[in-house]
Amino acid sequence: MKYIVLVACLLAFTYANEDAEIVKSESEVNVEDFKYALELTNHIKAFQEGHLQDKDNWVVKGEYEFDTKDGKHVKVTYTADDHGYHPTVEQ
Repeated sequence: MKYIVLVACLLAFTYANEDAEIVKSESEVNVEDFKYALELTNHIKAFQEGHLQDKDNWVVKGEYEFDTKDGKHVKVTYTADDHGYHPTVEQ
């Protein structure tokens, strides 16, 4: 599950922001936990961390934020677990 959320976020950021440069990129990946942070020059930020809850289930939490083309700031905070993806959107 962690890879699905991570890849989806990174692909969306990359596709939408082809000209943005990376300001900050940190990651730590271990067998039973991980975390990463990403910040781009166009004010996009993302943070995600997760841990293996039991043998097969990951618990992940994170957030990402960006400015829309019409100037609105959007922040999404989420958790993901064996019950699904649970986002909260602030605009």
